Amino acid sequence: AHPNIALIREEVTAVPDTPAIIASGPLTSSALTASISQLTGEQYLYFYDAVSPIVDHDSIDLNIAFRQSRYDDGQEEGDYINCPMTKEEYDRFCDALLAAETITLKQFEQEDPHFFEGCMPVEVMAQRGRKALAFGPMRPVGLIDPRNGKRPYAVVQLRQDNLVGSLYNIVGFQTNLKWGEQRRVLRLIPGLENAEFLRYGMM
Repeated sequence: AHPNIALIREEVTAVPDTPAIIASGPLTSSALTASISQLTGEQYLYFYDAVSPIVDHDSIDLNIAFRQSRYDDGQEEGDYINCPMTKEEYDRFCDALLAAETITLKQFEQEDPHFFEGCMPVEVMAQRGRKALAFGPMRPVGLIDPRNGKRPYAVVQLRQDNLVGSLYNIVGFQTNLKWGEQRRVLRLIPGLENAEFLRYGMM
């Protein structure tokens, strides 16, 4: 325990007058919601969360995809499975992503479309510019494709999602694409041409 921190195990029903960080999440009680609403002048509060698609490990083509951590930090096998892309493959993927059909947003989302920067749909990132993904979740820095000894133009990373290593999520690929579109577009990623999706991404 820290001398400047007091742990109080009881419900907080009002915003205190002293400086405070409020991080109550989606299960905020009605009383605290009313207090925050009164303080901010906002009728509604937003909670942002998202999930990335999950792929069956056995459906990943490991003749193309490779295990490696960024900058090869001394591990024999990296924490991530990496799907490397050439510029041509990246461009084809971006074109398909930008043309893909998305779900219809709820009315309040259409009226005030804004996204938390750390939890942005992959297709919205792609709309920001041709290289946005290559400098974002698909940045290749610190990775070398063992097939040719070169850094790929872009990389899609997969992270282990369960203890036995049978499930991998696609890092940073939360999305509002319709499920059929996700399957079509994500199978353009080298190494995922025959991917079996056990969960699709959503916001």
